Amino acid sequence: MDETGGQIDEQETPAEHVFIAPSIHVDHILAGSSYTHHSALPDVIAKDMDTECVLGVDEAGRGPVLGPMVYGLCYLPLTDHRSLLAEKHHFDDSKALKPAFRSSLMETLCTPGSDLYNSCGWATRVMSARDISSGMLRPAGIYNLNAQAMDATIGLIKEVFGKRVNVKEIYIDTIGKESVYQKKLEKVFPTTKIKVAKKADSLYPCVSAASVCAKVTRDAALEVCYQSYIPENTGNAEHQPVAQGWGSGYPSDARSITWLKENMDPLFGWGSECRFSWGTAKDMFETGKAVTKVEWPAANDDEQGMRMTDFFVDATTGDDVEEHDELANWFGRPVSEQVF
Repeated sequence: MDETGGQIDEQETPAEHVFIAPSIHVDHILAGSSYTHHSALPDVIAKDMDTECVLGVDEAGRGPVLGPMVYGLCYLPLTDHRSLLAEKHHFDDSKALKPAFRSSLMETLCTPGSDLYNSCGWATRVMSARDISSGMLRPAGIYNLNAQAMDATIGLIKEVFGKRVNVKEIYIDTIGKESVYQKKLEKVFPTTKIKVAKKADSLYPCVSAASVCAKVTRDAALEVCYQSYIPENTGNAEHQPVAQGWGSGYPSDARSITWLKENMDPLFGWGSECRFSWGTAKDMFETGKAVTKVEWPAANDDEQGMRMTDFFVDATTGDDVEEHDELANWFGRPVSEQVF
């Protein structure tokens, strides 16, 4: 995860008026739930399911302490790959595009009648901060971020194949070592050409489009989360964009850190928009002066632990149940008439 403390490019900050795509499911976002959204099959592909397609996958929000991590996917006919995405609409790595421009690209992609809408299908997997942290904080068998990302990628691609889209080529921005990631995917999709590469979002237009889908969805999800903290009676909800509130959500963004410090509950910390597994949140919560301290007994602490039978007494004598009476402890004693 990216908690290096380096400077965050302003391009990472959400647009002041981000497009709210159909991939924004407000109820799921506010509940801290992960979910998947798929667009309808584009007309060009739906009219001829034998059309050979190219598919790209990329993510947005891997490093932030606030907000979801979103995986985006985009597919379209192979013949339109570069001409439509790169040459006509100038898709690129979402981090290289100005926030307003990538938001407008997403809006065009979602507008019926546009060439992007007619030719491109897309999907997103919104991985909530709560679910990411829940996996990473498991007491045993940690579900790390790479494993979660791999499952999200495979799940999205499988769902596109499930729509009978004739995907011939897949391009993916790498997680870790390219060769290892690619071999894993080739085992799952053995009949499809797969290329995993660093900076794939700037090399392959379908990955660039997937990057935009992921980034704009994350930006809008941050907006939904942030607006939920603004009291309705202030009348300022429409005038306080997330960029002016908690910023990009990255640990190295001063706006994000300031918001975390000013909005930390002494007992519960923050809401489901925060990744409690991130060192930024853990350190702030564990060292905060106003934090309520809670000491949990160890699971196998013999001095603190007690058995349920320690609270029982003999129904006939009123004495504690004797430890040596093993059969009675296991199977119980006859019920006396006094019970009835």
